[in-house]
Amino acid sequence: MNDPIGDMLTRIRNAQMRGKSTVETPASKLRAWVLDVLADEGYIRGYEKTTGKDGHPALEISLKYFEGTPVIRELKRVSKPGRRVYMSVKEIPQVRQGLGVSIVSTPKGVMSDANARSHNVGGEVLCTVF
Repeated sequence: MNDPIGDMLTRIRNAQMRGKSTVETPASKLRAWVLDVLADEGYIRGYEKTTGKDGHPALEISLKYFEGTPVIRELKRVSKPGRRVYMSVKEIPQVRQGLGVSIVSTPKGVMSDANARSHNVGGEVLCTVF
């Protein structure tokens, strides 16, 4: 697998289109950090570390719905393996005039765009969520 974050975001999108309550993805620290930001911002209920069907560690993500529609309307990968996108703190984009969230990997950890601005750090923009 070339793009583990992109794979996880696609699994979340696909599960929400099917109306699933949970989705499983292989475990990694970076995926867990991205899920921490999604949970803190209220886009998912949470996640648990489990063991997958093949015996490898996995993360089971509990998806969040409001009146039958998914809370996450749009989930886009910004920085990809073929084209990394780095931005300074002044360049980090606001998603839908601040209604959405950019997830940024900074030297101080993976955080939302608002936290990155408050800590005055830039970094790699992993994805945007609305």
